[in-house]
Amino acid sequence: MQGSFYSEYGKRGFDIVASLIGLLVLLPLLLLVAIAIRLDSPGSSFFLQARTARSGRRFRIIKFRTMRASTSAVAPLITASGDSRVTRLGRLLRKSKVDELPQLFNVLRGDMSLVGPRPEVPKYTVLFTERQKAVLLARPGITGPAAIQCVNEEELLAKQEDPESYYLNSLLPAKLEMDLLYCNSISFQKDLHYISQTLGKLLGRSRDSLETRLQERAESAEELS
Repeated sequence: MQGSFYSEYGKRGFDIVASLIGLLVLLPLLLLVAIAIRLDSPGSSFFLQARTARSGRRFRIIKFRTMRASTSAVAPLITASGDSRVTRLGRLLRKSKVDELPQLFNVLRGDMSLVGPRPEVPKYTVLFTERQKAVLLARPGITGPAAIQCVNEEELLAKQEDPESYYLNSLLPAKLEMDLLYCNSISFQKDLHYISQTLGKLLGRSRDSLETRLQERAESAEELS
């Protein structure tokens, strides 16, 4: 990962200022969502899960709870569209990505960045190749190139007979390739671009999808074989 003044110093300063402003502006919404979750189903409003952070250390990612609190601890770590564990309100929160907003607290604490590779669970990061482990040199992000392309990931996983196998063998490697490219050229301009692109994706303005890119890759491989 290439070092620069922004990646070493400016990025963290930007994260602190932006996450603090975001939390102050969104505080009424966060409170309303937290109350709505408690009213919709029993349990805490928040979901905490161990993820792998920069340099391989672990932290607890914070999200709004979208599944029933009674969900088994040995349940699958990935979620496909239509998963019966997801609550009524949870489906709306996941579709709108509002469930991700509490991660602004992770950014403020320094566990995450606004933009960067999405943090994976330790069960998956131990499977990374030496090359793929380079993504762990950067702080994980709320959004980034892979997160943008995978905005419809749950729908794609729902089409697979074995979602976890497909995730580990197709989706995750593709996501890591995109994140590796980002880690090699971190800049303020790119971070602003990805933040803007994320907002556009959530508003439905982007037509590109990871499924399309994977299909194109498969077709290219067939042509070369």
